[in-house]
Amino acid sequence: MTHMSRKDASHLIVDRRELMKGAAALGLGFGAFGVLGEPARAADTPRKGGTLRIGMEGGSASDSLDPRTFADSIPEVIAYQIYNGLVEIGEDGKAKGELLESWESKPGATEWIFNVRKDITFHSGKTLDADDIIYSLNLHRGDTKSAAKDVLSAIKDIKKLSPSQIQITLDQGNLNLPYNLADFHIYGVPDGLTDFSKPDGTGAYKLVSFEPGVRAVTRNSGHYWKQGRGNFDGVELTYIADATARMQALLAGEVDAINRIDPKTVDIIAASPDSQIVRTKGTGTRYCFVALCDTAPYDNVDLRWALKYGIDRKKIIDTVYMGYATIGNDTTISPMNRFFDRDLPQTPYDPEKAAFHYKKAGSPKLELKVSEGAFSGATDAGVLYQEAMKQAGIDLTVTRVSGDGYWSNVWLKVPFCAVAWQDRLAVDLQLSQTYLSSAAWNDTHWKRPEFDKIVLAARTEENETKLHEMYNQAQKMIHDDGGMICYAVGDFLDGYAKKIAGVAPHPRYDMCDLRVAEKAWFTA
Repeated sequence: MTHMSRKDASHLIVDRRELMKGAAALGLGFGAFGVLGEPARAADTPRKGGTLRIGMEGGSASDSLDPRTFADSIPEVIAYQIYNGLVEIGEDGKAKGELLESWESKPGATEWIFNVRKDITFHSGKTLDADDIIYSLNLHRGDTKSAAKDVLSAIKDIKKLSPSQIQITLDQGNLNLPYNLADFHIYGVPDGLTDFSKPDGTGAYKLVSFEPGVRAVTRNSGHYWKQGRGNFDGVELTYIADATARMQALLAGEVDAINRIDPKTVDIIAASPDSQIVRTKGTGTRYCFVALCDTAPYDNVDLRWALKYGIDRKKIIDTVYMGYATIGNDTTISPMNRFFDRDLPQTPYDPEKAAFHYKKAGSPKLELKVSEGAFSGATDAGVLYQEAMKQAGIDLTVTRVSGDGYWSNVWLKVPFCAVAWQDRLAVDLQLSQTYLSSAAWNDTHWKRPEFDKIVLAARTEENETKLHEMYNQAQKMIHDDGGMICYAVGDFLDGYAKKIAGVAPHPRYDMCDLRVAEKAWFTA
């Protein structure tokens, strides 16, 4: 097949590139769609009907619809069909009310009042009230294995003020609390729900069937409370782990939406008269290799510098991601984020420096474990890393492992492995979940009390200049001493049938912030 040029194909690609200056204190804002074409008809009048067929990567046979267990995109996309979040992130990057309709904080940001949206019913017919919200939050607090436990760890007390109002008290002030409550593990469920194989939500769709690792089917609940949303009669989601298979399914008309397009196939999809691509530049997946800083030989800072100097980031971006990514600089703060430290020197590929630090660290044996279950392209990136390290005289063994159970069996357990991090719009949440000494998801085991002190103090800092200085200092500490090699920040690349409307880039996640089933509709 002869590919059209990226320029020729661009009229079929939706793209948002520029951060909007003067966004809310800790959010992100996005301006016009930019260079790569027309908006994806998001402003058209929504139309009801049809079954949306989704083909996705981002799940496994161990998936559950218990929000405490979510580790990847597929269960989250299903969850946003059945449940609603407490807080939604808008396309401007700002937190806005969902089941929690509005809020205010007292000076110091330790006491918050949240108003529960009225006249909302669960699929079972129960009316949403404050008890449901408190129960939904407490699922992730105390004795729980929830991945959101850290996000809510600062909550000291939750009190019911009335059937439609709660008070949250923090052990330390945090202006970012609404963003924390928008975490993709936190949904509104009825008080007392324990059997998540029979979920009861307030979302646009009810669960019909769920086969983890295979398929999920939902149908419209018939009375969704959000005007213009929940437009499909039903949704069928199929697990399709292979990127080529997902592309072929879209081009053949077997599915209407796919995620995580292989950048090598962008032009093929864009050339199809029946397909479109939605692209969000430089806010997507953080592609990383992470080393445990408390485990030999990675507990040696010279070795960590050898790992950073020994990776040819640009070659990986050009070869694996076909340019649809931005060079990373070893923190998970996106270069598109307004708090990104632009004065921090970019670590270059330098085989001589890599060799110097490797020898200084004692020239230990190194093994990197990769998996397509971590992210598409992890294996190819690992091989290119191995080749680049050879130029420095460093033998890096790259071992490919299964994607099934990767997040429970490999990540956080082996000394050096691949990992993908998604965006957290509040910088505090990004730093807190990934690098705080107490964070359950601190996947480099990098623990620095002085770093913790800076991040915690920044939570109540309202002076913009001081906040920049604090976050710059935090990023420099990670960059200089940490065990993360974040070599690229990818573009989100979603593929849709041309007849799908209502889809647009989102600054947080792909697939319309995981809500494509709620937001989109068929034009015919």
